Amino acid sequence: MEHQRLPERRRRNRNFDETHRLLIEKAVELISVLGTEALSISALARESGINRSTVYYHFDSREVLIEAVQAWSAEQIAQGFNVEGESESRLADVIRFVLANPEVMKLWIDEFISAGDIRDRYPRWDDLVANLVTTPAVMSAGDEVDPEALGVILFAGALIGSRVYLNSIRPGSLTTEVVERLARSHTWLLRLCGLL
Repeated sequence: MEHQRLPERRRRNRNFDETHRLLIEKAVELISVLGTEALSISALARESGINRSTVYYHFDSREVLIEAVQAWSAEQIAQGFNVEGESESRLADVIRFVLANPEVMKLWIDEFISAGDIRDRYPRWDDLVANLVTTPAVMSAGDEVDPEALGVILFAGALIGSRVYLNSIRPGSLTTEVVERLARSHTWLLRLCGLL
Protein backbone atom coordinates (compact mmCIF):
# COMPACT_ATOMS: atom_id res chain seq x y z
CA MET A 1 0.00 0.00 0.00
CA GLU A 2 2.74 2.48 0.91
CA HIS A 3 4.47 2.03 -2.41
CA GLN A 4 1.32 2.97 -4.33
CA ARG A 5 0.93 6.26 -2.45
CA LEU A 6 4.46 7.52 -2.99
CA PRO A 7 4.31 7.73 -6.78
CA GLU A 8 1.02 9.65 -6.55
CA ARG A 9 2.55 12.12 -4.13
CA ARG A 10 5.64 12.50 -6.33
CA ARG A 11 3.45 13.04 -9.38
CA ARG A 12 1.51 15.74 -7.53
CA ASN A 13 4.75 17.46 -6.46
CA ARG A 14 6.18 17.21 -9.96
CA ASN A 15 2.98 18.74 -11.39
CA PHE A 16 3.11 21.48 -8.76
CA ASP A 17 6.77 22.19 -9.56
CA GLU A 18 6.13 22.16 -13.30
CA THR A 19 3.14 24.53 -12.98
CA HIS A 20 5.15 26.77 -10.64
CA ARG A 21 8.02 26.96 -13.14
CA LEU A 22 5.64 27.64 -16.04
CA LEU A 23 3.93 30.43 -14.09
CA ILE A 24 7.26 32.07 -13.30
CA GLU A 25 8.34 31.84 -16.94
CA LYS A 26 5.03 33.35 -18.06
CA ALA A 27 5.47 36.14 -15.48
CA VAL A 28 8.94 36.81 -16.90
CA GLU A 29 7.44 36.96 -20.38
CA LEU A 30 4.74 39.40 -19.22
CA ILE A 31 7.29 41.63 -17.51
CA SER A 32 9.55 41.56 -20.57
CA VAL A 33 6.73 42.58 -22.89
CA LEU A 34 4.60 44.87 -20.72
CA GLY A 35 6.83 45.91 -17.82
CA THR A 36 6.69 45.12 -14.13
CA GLU A 37 3.70 47.36 -13.48
CA ALA A 38 1.51 45.21 -15.74
CA LEU A 39 2.18 42.07 -13.71
CA SER A 40 -0.64 40.93 -11.46
CA ILE A 41 -2.05 37.63 -10.31
CA SER A 42 -5.07 38.20 -12.56
CA ALA A 43 -2.94 39.03 -15.62
CA LEU A 44 -0.77 35.98 -15.01
CA ALA A 45 -3.83 33.74 -14.67
CA ARG A 46 -5.37 35.16 -17.85
CA GLU A 47 -2.17 34.88 -19.91
CA SER A 48 -1.42 31.39 -18.60
CA GLY A 49 -4.94 30.10 -19.11
CA ILE A 50 -4.98 28.95 -15.48
CA ASN A 51 -7.60 29.62 -12.86
CA ARG A 52 -6.76 32.58 -10.63
CA SER A 53 -7.16 30.50 -7.49
CA THR A 54 -4.48 28.11 -8.80
CA VAL A 55 -2.11 31.02 -9.33
CA TYR A 56 -2.88 32.22 -5.79
CA TYR A 57 -2.07 28.71 -4.56
CA HIS A 58 1.44 29.20 -5.96
CA PHE A 59 1.85 32.91 -5.14
CA ASP A 60 -0.37 34.38 -2.46
CA SER A 61 0.39 37.96 -3.56
CA ARG A 62 1.93 40.01 -6.33
CA GLU A 63 4.94 40.69 -4.08
CA VAL A 64 5.56 36.96 -3.63
CA LEU A 65 5.29 36.50 -7.39
CA ILE A 66 7.84 39.26 -8.01
CA GLU A 67 10.17 37.69 -5.44
CA ALA A 68 9.85 34.39 -7.30
CA VAL A 69 10.73 36.11 -10.59
CA GLN A 70 13.76 37.72 -8.93
CA ALA A 71 14.87 34.36 -7.51
CA TRP A 72 14.38 32.70 -10.90
CA SER A 73 16.43 35.44 -12.55
CA ALA A 74 19.19 35.02 -9.99
CA GLU A 75 19.27 31.31 -10.77
CA GLN A 76 19.51 31.96 -14.50
CA ILE A 77 22.38 34.35 -13.89
CA ALA A 78 24.08 32.00 -11.44
CA GLN A 79 24.28 29.34 -14.13
CA GLY A 80 26.52 31.64 -16.14
CA PHE A 81 28.83 32.21 -13.20
CA ASN A 82 29.08 28.52 -12.42
CA VAL A 83 32.68 27.31 -12.65
CA GLU A 84 31.76 24.22 -14.65
CA GLY A 85 31.65 24.32 -18.43
CA GLU A 86 33.29 26.55 -21.01
CA SER A 87 33.48 30.12 -19.71
CA GLU A 88 32.79 32.03 -22.93
CA SER A 89 29.58 30.11 -23.61
CA ARG A 90 28.46 30.55 -19.99
CA LEU A 91 29.09 34.28 -20.20
CA ALA A 92 27.29 34.40 -23.55
CA ASP A 93 24.27 32.74 -21.90
CA VAL A 94 24.22 35.39 -19.15
CA ILE A 95 24.57 38.24 -21.65
CA ARG A 96 21.87 36.74 -23.89
CA PHE A 97 19.53 36.42 -20.87
CA VAL A 98 20.21 40.02 -19.81
CA LEU A 99 19.56 41.37 -23.30
CA ALA A 100 16.43 39.27 -23.84
CA ASN A 101 14.85 40.30 -20.53
CA PRO A 102 15.54 44.01 -19.95
CA GLU A 103 12.51 44.65 -17.75
CA VAL A 104 13.23 41.60 -15.61
CA MET A 105 16.83 42.74 -15.29
CA LYS A 106 15.73 46.20 -14.15
CA LEU A 107 13.69 44.53 -11.46
CA TRP A 108 16.59 42.27 -10.51
CA ILE A 109 19.19 45.06 -10.58
CA ASP A 110 17.02 47.26 -8.34
CA GLU A 111 17.00 44.40 -5.85
CA PHE A 112 20.72 43.69 -6.38
CA ILE A 113 21.83 47.24 -5.56
CA SER A 114 19.48 47.77 -2.62
CA ALA A 115 20.73 47.79 0.96
CA GLY A 116 21.01 44.53 2.85
CA ASP A 117 22.97 41.32 2.65
CA ILE A 118 23.54 40.26 -0.96
CA ARG A 119 23.25 36.61 0.11
CA ASP A 120 19.54 37.16 0.70
CA ARG A 121 19.11 38.15 -2.96
CA TYR A 122 21.83 36.10 -4.57
CA PRO A 123 22.34 32.89 -2.57
CA ARG A 124 25.38 31.85 -4.63
CA TRP A 125 27.39 34.94 -3.77
CA ASP A 126 29.68 33.08 -1.36
CA ASP A 127 30.37 30.44 -4.02
CA LEU A 128 31.35 33.14 -6.52
CA VAL A 129 33.68 34.81 -4.02
CA ALA A 130 35.15 31.46 -2.92
CA ASN A 131 35.97 30.67 -6.56
CA LEU A 132 37.69 34.04 -6.91
CA VAL A 133 39.68 33.59 -3.70
CA THR A 134 41.19 30.32 -4.91
CA THR A 135 42.43 31.66 -8.25
CA PRO A 136 46.20 32.12 -8.51
CA ALA A 137 45.88 35.79 -9.51
CA VAL A 138 43.81 36.72 -6.46
CA MET A 139 45.91 34.57 -4.13
CA SER A 140 49.15 36.18 -5.33
CA ALA A 141 47.69 39.71 -5.18
CA GLY A 142 47.29 39.53 -1.40
CA ASP A 143 45.66 42.65 0.02
CA GLU A 144 45.71 44.44 -3.34
CA VAL A 145 42.57 42.62 -4.47
CA ASP A 146 39.41 42.26 -2.44
CA PRO A 147 37.66 39.15 -3.84
CA GLU A 148 34.23 40.57 -3.01
CA ALA A 149 35.00 43.88 -4.75
CA LEU A 150 36.29 41.94 -7.76
CA GLY A 151 33.10 39.86 -7.71
CA VAL A 152 31.00 43.04 -7.78
CA ILE A 153 33.01 44.43 -10.71
CA LEU A 154 32.71 41.22 -12.73
CA PHE A 155 29.05 40.77 -11.87
CA ALA A 156 28.06 44.36 -12.67
CA GLY A 157 30.10 44.29 -15.87
CA ALA A 158 28.31 41.22 -17.15
CA LEU A 159 24.83 42.35 -16.09
CA ILE A 160 24.65 46.10 -16.38
CA GLY A 161 27.44 46.42 -18.95
CA SER A 162 25.52 44.31 -21.45
CA ARG A 163 22.63 46.79 -21.57
CA VAL A 164 24.97 49.79 -21.67
CA TYR A 165 26.92 48.28 -24.56
CA LEU A 166 23.80 47.48 -26.60
CA ASN A 167 21.89 50.68 -25.84
CA SER A 168 24.67 53.28 -25.71
CA ILE A 169 27.78 51.93 -27.43
CA ARG A 170 26.36 49.79 -30.24
CA PRO A 171 22.71 50.79 -30.66
CA GLY A 172 21.10 49.00 -33.54
CA SER A 173 23.58 46.12 -33.47
CA LEU A 174 22.40 42.56 -33.74
CA THR A 175 22.06 40.88 -30.38
CA THR A 176 24.19 37.96 -31.58
CA GLU A 177 27.03 40.35 -32.43
CA VAL A 178 26.77 42.09 -29.04
CA VAL A 179 26.72 38.76 -27.20
CA GLU A 180 29.77 37.54 -29.11
CA ARG A 181 31.78 40.74 -28.56
CA LEU A 182 30.96 41.03 -24.88
CA ALA A 183 31.50 37.35 -24.08
CA ARG A 184 34.85 37.37 -25.89
CA SER A 185 35.99 40.57 -24.13
CA HIS A 186 34.77 39.44 -20.72
CA THR A 187 36.59 36.12 -21.18
CA TRP A 188 39.76 38.02 -22.12
CA LEU A 189 39.44 40.08 -18.93
CA LEU A 190 38.99 36.97 -16.81
CA ARG A 191 42.08 35.40 -18.42
CA LEU A 192 44.06 38.61 -17.91
CA CYS A 193 43.16 38.51 -14.22
CA GLY A 194 44.17 34.86 -14.08
CA LEU A 195 40.64 33.81 -13.32
CA LEU A 196 40.45 31.35 -16.23
